[in-house]
Formats: sequence, structure tokens, C-alpha cells
Amino acid sequence: MASGRSWMAGAAVALAVVTASTGCGQKSTGAGGGAADGRESAARASSPAESASPSPSGPPGALPGPGEVGRIPTPADGLPPVISSIPTKRKVVFLTIDDGWEQDPGFLAQVREQRIPIAAFVTRDAVEARGATDPTAQGGRYLGAGKWDYVRDLREAGATIEDHTLTHPNMPTLGYERQKAEICGTAKLVRRHVGEAPRLFRPPFGSFNTLTRRAAKACGMDALLLWTATVQPGGKIAYQVPDKKLRPGDVLLLHFRPNLSRDFRVLVRKIQRRGFELGNLHAYLEAAGRRP
Repeated sequence: MASGRSWMAGAAVALAVVTASTGCGQKSTGAGGGAADGRESAARASSPAESASPSPSGPPGALPGPGEVGRIPTPADGLPPVISSIPTKRKVVFLTIDDGWEQDPGFLAQVREQRIPIAAFVTRDAVEARGATDPTAQGGRYLGAGKWDYVRDLREAGATIEDHTLTHPNMPTLGYERQKAEICGTAKLVRRHVGEAPRLFRPPFGSFNTLTRRAAKACGMDALLLWTATVQPGGKIAYQVPDKKLRPGDVLLLHFRPNLSRDFRVLVRKIQRRGFELGNLHAYLEAAGRRP
């Protein structure tokens, strides 16, 4: 797909340098960010069972074993559930990334070459570099460099592409129809450019109300996915728990920000040093009774 790779031509030299060198996440409801963790743990867990490991040609990331994952019940109101973590006791965590401003080819290369499982929740205005840039995304070298071609390349590299609205509004400030337009509009764009409609929705700032869940259901979303920890510049993890430790089933939130390739490399190594695997989010959600 020549057109899908054209965005990378201008970044080729910069990518070589990156490879050789080695806003949105603040919730107003649900879980929120914690203090940044700068400590490293040298402890390693025992190797996971081979039967649960992915094959080189299969889905990326650790896959759930039989009976490993607890059920995520359907809410009594019939609307999509709000999920912050995956019910498992296995030392596995899940990577997600929001918006789409900094389209770093080095990050894409890591996802592809290392088969790292990640779910990207995209915002139209970020992917297309529309309007005022998020202040935390300013100064990047690849701001809007590939637009939807970059998102499509991420999907081909094994990432899943999910819904994060058109314009990144605070959803509870909008009525039902406008919330629906934000979610359905992005779902249609993802389907058009990537070839597959999203099944998960992440509300900006983690802020939502019942109208948000109604709109998400109308747009085909199976669940609202929040997070349990955020990733800060330098690959530091900001926890939401007092002991400042990763826990089985944690969902980590990153953003497409400057130095993404470097910070992502640091983060992945940190997670692995602490004895955790990177899980395939969709496989675990399916095992938990959801249908992403």
C-alpha cells in the first residue's frame, strides 16, 4: 500500500536517529492519576506457561489461559459497562494510548517488530492535526505526520484502533445527540480509514454520564474503557493506589506525545523487569464475557 507508507518518507532520517538512540489522562470521574513512580524493581516473576503465550503468527501479547479471567457482568440497565481493569490474578497488564497527535515512526516500529499489544483510542482532531494542538503535544517532531495512514499502519502492525471522540470534549457537558455525534462520527472514520469499526470507547478525561453510555451503545460500543495508571514523560508510571505498584489486570494509559518512541521503550522494559507480561486486551475482554 504505497499511499499508506508515503508519510514515512520525510521521517526516514529522523527515524534512524530515534532508533539508534534508544491533558487527556486527567479524569474528572472514575479513577484518576497518582504520584509518578521513579523506582525500579529488579524482581522477576517465573516464566509464564507456554500454552498461554502467543505464536509469532497469532495475536500479539499474552493470551488468557482456561478459567483465568473473571467475568465482567452486563449492567442491569443494559448499557455498556465501564471497565478500569481486567479481572485476572496473572501478572499481566494492558497498554492503551490516546489521541493521535505525535505520529512517531519509532513507536510504530516497536509495535510492529516486537509484536507489542496496544489499543489506540483515536481522536479525529488529533489524528488530522486540526485546530489548536494539545499543549502537552506541542514541540513534537511528528505532529500529524501521517494522519490516517499512520493509524492504518498501526492497525496493520497489530494494534487495535478504538474510539476517543471527534473533538475531545468533556462529554457530560453535552446533550445526548451531540455525544452520539462525537462517538458515532469517530467510529465511522475509523471504519472508513482502517476497515474495521471500533468496539471500545474511552471518554475524554475519563468523564461520562448515563447519556454517554447510551450514546456509546447506539454507536456500537461494547464497553467504556478507563484506566488504572497513567504513563508520564520518561516512561514513569503514575499510580492510583497507595503502594504505587503494578497490579494484575492494570490498564495503563499513554498519549501520543513528544519522545514517544524513547518513553515507550523505557516503559516496556520497566514492566518486564517487574515480572509482568503485556496482555492482548481484546482476547482478555472476550474471555471476560465482553465482545470487543
